[in-house]
Amino acid sequence: MNTLKFTPTTVSIDLGGTPISIETGRIAKQAAGSVVVRQGDTMVLVAVCCAEPREGIDFFPLTVDYREPGFAAGKIPGGFFKREGKQTTKETLVSRLIDRPLRPLFEEGYNGDTMITCQVISFDGEHQPDTLAMVGASAALIISEIPFTNPVGGVRVGRVNGQLLANPTVSQRHESDLDLLVAGTDEALVMVECGAQEVLEADMVKALEFGQAQIKTLVKLQKELQAQVGKPKMVPVKTERNTEIYGQLAAKYAEKLLAALTIKVKIESYKAIDALKKEVVADLCAEDASLKGEVKACFDLLKETLFRNAILKQGMRLDGRKFDEIRPLNIEVDVLPATHGSCLFTRGETQAMVTATLGTADDVQTIDGIEEEYEKRFYLHYNFPGYSVGECKPNRGPGRREIGHGALAERSIMAVLPDAKVNPYTLRVVSEITESNGSSSMATICGGTLALLAAGIKLKAPVAGVAMGLVSDGEKFVVLTDIAGQEDHYGDMDFKVAGTTAGITALQMDIKIGGITTEILTKALDQAKKGRLELLEAMGSVLAAPRDEFAQNAPQMATITLPKEKIRDVIGKGGVTIRNIIEVSGCDVNIDDNGICQVAGPNQEKLAVAVKMIGDLIQSAEVGQTYLGKVAKVVEFGAFVTILPGLDGLLHVSEMAPYRVKSPADEVSEGQEIMVKCIAVEANGKIRLSRKALMAADAEPPAEK
Repeated sequence: MNTLKFTPTTVSIDLGGTPISIETGRIAKQAAGSVVVRQGDTMVLVAVCCAEPREGIDFFPLTVDYREPGFAAGKIPGGFFKREGKQTTKETLVSRLIDRPLRPLFEEGYNGDTMITCQVISFDGEHQPDTLAMVGASAALIISEIPFTNPVGGVRVGRVNGQLLANPTVSQRHESDLDLLVAGTDEALVMVECGAQEVLEADMVKALEFGQAQIKTLVKLQKELQAQVGKPKMVPVKTERNTEIYGQLAAKYAEKLLAALTIKVKIESYKAIDALKKEVVADLCAEDASLKGEVKACFDLLKETLFRNAILKQGMRLDGRKFDEIRPLNIEVDVLPATHGSCLFTRGETQAMVTATLGTADDVQTIDGIEEEYEKRFYLHYNFPGYSVGECKPNRGPGRREIGHGALAERSIMAVLPDAKVNPYTLRVVSEITESNGSSSMATICGGTLALLAAGIKLKAPVAGVAMGLVSDGEKFVVLTDIAGQEDHYGDMDFKVAGTTAGITALQMDIKIGGITTEILTKALDQAKKGRLELLEAMGSVLAAPRDEFAQNAPQMATITLPKEKIRDVIGKGGVTIRNIIEVSGCDVNIDDNGICQVAGPNQEKLAVAVKMIGDLIQSAEVGQTYLGKVAKVVEFGAFVTILPGLDGLLHVSEMAPYRVKSPADEVSEGQEIMVKCIAVEANGKIRLSRKALMAADAEPPAEK
């Protein structure tokens, strides 16, 4: 039998103290391009495929699918079916992270269906696979015939004790005050995703510059691989606009279109633009209906041109605001009386109805993936119903955008949450976007902060978020504060910044042009800080600090630290004791392995019952303390006396009286209440009691019956 041999090609470099390698030619060879990226013992397989463009298609159908199967970490999935199902939240978020930097860099005119499949095939528990998948996606595209010619590098930046790290390990990330993921070309950054512990703007710029330097190394590596195995690139057909039609349209309708664009009410503006578009099509296609598609394309191009000229040449925004001006605000708290905390946050034509719900330990979310299983005590869900933009759209569950926006808002607030000693609750924040004209995720952050404060959660500091935009012609640029929908759509950057007065807690940036310079980054961050401080001031005028008490209709909570030797006493044999506490008090009781006992009740009265029952069980005898006990059992050498619930001590016959006791039964009987003193607690926990110590030295024995 002949042996099949492979001749793979491998390139590698050192990044963050550990080599990164890219291999091709051994796995998934029928794909247009495929690679395996490895760091440590973490490996990610990435394969890309493409198809001929569908007839009449006018958009780029790109799909990115990232998966973390259990086998990669030697784990079997939980659940009944024991196999992976739909994407997890993390897999969805990583798919977005890969899509965002790649999408704007495909050659103009390419509209072929493109599929990027990323699968973790080995995970060592230390080296994160998401950045490797990003590098792999770019490398697989670069060596394929797909018209993608500008490779992208992705790197995570951490900071431990002030030292910046490239691709920190899982253990290093736990110590880091910065979790920054950047992607870019060898010239500039194109995507940023970040969570931080109130990091200063200047420090953030340094971290971004550090990340860009690592990206250049990864891009160089991909170009080295392309030089060895790259296929010839297909040439996309670029659509050239009909200059004659565009000229006629601009000369006749530019003024009317600008007037429609500058209508301040979004719905009215959109209606006016649609009506004008129909008028233009009817006018310019009266003699030749086949020109309809070209006329519509020229109309859309003119709309974008007018938007950009207004900002770059005329120095004006379409809604009349200054470049650094935030839209008018309306902030209300406690708008939903039955919730634990609520806020209706309105900024211009964007509105978020945000609620905070306080739950118990039973409400934690268990996350089980290829990494070590952990529990989430805070989670934020973002919903974007069709009515928020006036669309007839059914609700089919959250899409990738909603999951991404929710994760950004969650990360922003996570940095200021109090620890479990201050906040015993599991927290859920839900943001329903009831109106939208841009920056709805930032409205979620502001509304979520106020909803938590209204519920009595002692946040370390309030958090606000603002979305920044950019319009650039390559020479001149303008940074916009609090961008609206049109500015997001036609602008060159969407840059979301959230934080406190002290610093940044989250960052997200997407660039639609070739990249972004340090000058633009610094300007955007400084302008965002100004806007953030204005928002925090406005929020503080409504609710400056958390409520003194937790919401009255929230579960009433108490936390008790149990001595480890008392845990089994509270639980009881087979759980009989803890079940009795739950049944009698009507409260939930949860005990972890460290002895932290959380008690949750519907009201203070029931909570007090459970706390007392637990308190009685964990009391310890104190040497020298006197107790009114009840004789539980009389034996030949003395009696066992219950001095506290579930706690017995030995009253030896020699300690029953100052005189000689012939038989313990002569002195005490079962069920009798007697005063005793604790005279010793031995190392094994046994308690020694004395009745003699409380009696007069000349006491005489009772008269014989």
